[in-house]
Amino acid sequence: MTIKRFIAGAVCPACGIQDSVRVFQKEDCDIRECVDCGFSDEVQNKPALVGELPETRISHEGEGRHNTVDEDLNVQVVRILGS
Repeated sequence: MTIKRFIAGAVCPACGIQDSVRVFQKEDCDIRECVDCGFSDEVQNKPALVGELPETRISHEGEGRHNTVDEDLNVQVVRILGS
């Protein structure tokens, strides 16, 4: 018996519908398929990164370390004392 699991939040690469992709094993390969459009392909065990990483608030080119949220936003910690 093949167990098919839906992947929460996954978006089909063919039709773009979210929460319609499920994964199952077939002959020692992981297969993903869309229940809406019928798209199906084999999932790579160790996929290679293609292209550049997206720019985020903590990725700064040329710096030796990442900034923390506190440094970026001037956040101060507030403690609520119980009675």
